[in-house]
Amino acid sequence: MKKSYKFLSLAIILGGASALTSCGDYLEKQPSNELTEEKTLGSWSMFEYFHNDTYNFLRHGANRLDGSWLDAATDLAETSFSTGGARTTFNIGNYYGGGGYSELSDTWESRYRAIRKCNRVINQMDLVPNDITKSPEQEAQDRATMMAEARTFRAYFYWEMFLRYGPVPIVTEVLDPSEDMVTPYNGKRPSVKEFVVDFVLKELSESEPDLLSYEDAWSANRIGRLSKPMARALMSRIKLYMASPRYAADSGITWQDAADAAKSFINDYGTNFGLFAEANIDPAENYGNAVLRTQYTGNNNEVIFFRNDVAINWSGISSDTPVGEGGSGGNCPSQNLVDMYDMADGSSPFKQYDATGAPVYAPGSLTPAINAESGYNDADMWANRDPRLSATVLYQGTPWGTMRDNSTIDVRPGMADNPTGNANATPTGYYMRKYIPATILSSNHGGSAYRLWTIIRYAEILMNYAEALNEVQGPCQEVYDMLDMVRHRAGIIGNVADRADLKDKDAMRNFIRKERTVEFAFEEHRSWDVRRWNVAVEALSRPIYGVNVDMNGNVTRKKAQDRVFEQRMYLYPIPEGEVWKTGLENNPGW
Repeated sequence: MKKSYKFLSLAIILGGASALTSCGDYLEKQPSNELTEEKTLGSWSMFEYFHNDTYNFLRHGANRLDGSWLDAATDLAETSFSTGGARTTFNIGNYYGGGGYSELSDTWESRYRAIRKCNRVINQMDLVPNDITKSPEQEAQDRATMMAEARTFRAYFYWEMFLRYGPVPIVTEVLDPSEDMVTPYNGKRPSVKEFVVDFVLKELSESEPDLLSYEDAWSANRIGRLSKPMARALMSRIKLYMASPRYAADSGITWQDAADAAKSFINDYGTNFGLFAEANIDPAENYGNAVLRTQYTGNNNEVIFFRNDVAINWSGISSDTPVGEGGSGGNCPSQNLVDMYDMADGSSPFKQYDATGAPVYAPGSLTPAINAESGYNDADMWANRDPRLSATVLYQGTPWGTMRDNSTIDVRPGMADNPTGNANATPTGYYMRKYIPATILSSNHGGSAYRLWTIIRYAEILMNYAEALNEVQGPCQEVYDMLDMVRHRAGIIGNVADRADLKDKDAMRNFIRKERTVEFAFEEHRSWDVRRWNVAVEALSRPIYGVNVDMNGNVTRKKAQDRVFEQRMYLYPIPEGEVWKTGLENNPGW
């Protein structure tokens, strides 16, 4: 395993990070680790420059795990190439493997490095001279906003740590890496309530008033800045998690608290945000663009919090492009995911769904029990399905790209997307469509496009409210309305209220879990959702299913991969080097 001794590097001493990408006009910058501490504190402009570099610590999910995606560590996908980090670590239960370092171990190092930068801003701002070009009022406002941003960032980075390692030591001072690093930790870890409720949520709540307003943050020269809506949205997510089965007893947060948090966002910011839907555009395309565009790259009012990046070209998507298009296959969706999509009329293709949101497969069978009334036919399994399926998954016969015969996906044996001897060909029979800008494939792969990483979008707020309110009241009109808004935007015709199978709380709970999974597929929700629902063992240890398509186009189901997930894997192991240095007790089972 890679050790975390890099925690003591020069970049940490200076509080910097490598700025590999741009974050919009306001946030374009060089890495702040080029600055000495004297220069950083010498003027307000340099200090602001140092602070803005914190935006570089927001991570992009594409190919982050040694070429693979976090959702390839769940039941939603399998990485095609053998060296993918999810495949060499998570999928086989190897949580000390080097292929998953960027997620399993580097998270600890990079988040604490980001937190140290925030602590410098919070603790050293008073040492920075005033900006004589500003009025006293503007100076005070700018300092208050920067302080609020630093505290919000710090809360978010600690939240990222919590999801992976549980409550970790809360460091609010600027530690000197050249001195004793053990004493500040003292081997102690806070409780869930102390960490999340008393610190993270408190930081967000106290910072929100001084963050930029919607009007300020969404102006042309400030796109991407932290804002009041972003803090409120993050609080909605955290309270939903804290009300969930895994955390509720320790956090004291109730489902009513979670419902109120989501509702407050809808009430206060619902007029500023919505579900992206351009007129006269195919619903599936609108759904796909909801994660590719922002307010300034396509008038998208759905995205609340995102990582901004420069435009990419063919090299940015080739790892996740079908082999027949010249790509490496990459993140290949599973039949498990495909089976979660409803029919286009809103009916369910299968009879029963479990607590993971997946349809129930009979023992020894690869096919769930079919709901004949839906019109679903396993021999034509992609017909008349929820349009989000075609916006997320490339399956046999799908029009795509420019480099193959007829420009359609062909996974028949020996054909373009399943050639004999190509180790990168899809193991599941599917390739990924979502998060891949089609314009890059134009002109023989000569195009370019933005692929920004969406962290929170408005659909999540609606889904948060539906989930929490169902737990409080059971199925009711408000729950139906939230779900219908999300589903109708995607092109589903039927109304949830008309479904006879969704009249009790338990059935609606499983339905909402299914809806979250398909709506947010490949957006890094599934890994944390199944954990907070306390169903991660059930969801992540089941086999990955796929399909074979023969030369006549006949489709048969298959098992593509076995998976390993044990109870101890709810949390990652704390990197060994940090355990040795700090005396912290590692997570249970590690």
